[in-house]
Amino acid sequence: MVKLILVLTTLGSLTACSQVQPWERGYLAKQEMAWDSDPLERALNDHIFFSKEASSGGNTAAGGGCGCN
Repeated sequence: MVKLILVLTTLGSLTACSQVQPWERGYLAKQEMAWDSDPLERALNDHIFFSKEASSGGNTAAGGGCGCN
């Protein structure tokens, strides 16, 4: 049963992969499609999050908020 679920999950994930056609790349290059479409809003959200968490960083590298890696 576990093997069947694993095979179905693998097949499902493989069908989700598709090649982007050259004429579709223009849509993906738009600013709205970027991970951080608004850098100022991202900086504000990071400031709010780190103020509430009482930590700094942590969104790019491994390690805890205590400063020990």
